[in-house]
Amino acid sequence: MKILLFLSDSMIPLLIFSIVGYGLLCRAHVYDDFIKGAKDGFQTVIGILPTLVGLMVGVGVLRASGFLDLLASLLGAFTEPLHFPAELVPVSIVKMFSSSAATGLVLDIFKKYGPDSYFGTITSLMMSCTETIFYTMSIYFMTAKVQKTRYTLAGALVATLVGTVASVVLAQLM
Repeated sequence: MKILLFLSDSMIPLLIFSIVGYGLLCRAHVYDDFIKGAKDGFQTVIGILPTLVGLMVGVGVLRASGFLDLLASLLGAFTEPLHFPAELVPVSIVKMFSSSAATGLVLDIFKKYGPDSYFGTITSLMMSCTETIFYTMSIYFMTAKVQKTRYTLAGALVATLVGTVASVVLAQLM
């Protein structure tokens, strides 16, 4: 167990040192390349910031209006027999659009039920087993100028469903 803790603590520093070491061996200007990459990353953040703000505001409006609670109660009739709590339906839906917005809902669940509760465990597992499908597709496809998405959406929805089911099953085993 101690070896896993050591590897966990040292993985990021080792990765950074290996990248810098490789750059120095190749006689690259490591710091200049880092600064250039940081500038490019900052430009990317500026480009997607309006989308993030729009998603956060939209979810805030849906939460404040009570729409997410209404949706949870309506869909809860279908999800409860499947052992998926109705209280977690909004998180699973919002997560497909924005992980940041879903985090606010997760914090609400943690405050109400506790992070170590059954709902908290499912939520934690679900947040790590699912992807922000629509946000990721829009950013990646827009950036790469992909025209034909083929089965990407269907595959992503199936993967999210499988991740959600796995979250429920794993939480029940704990």
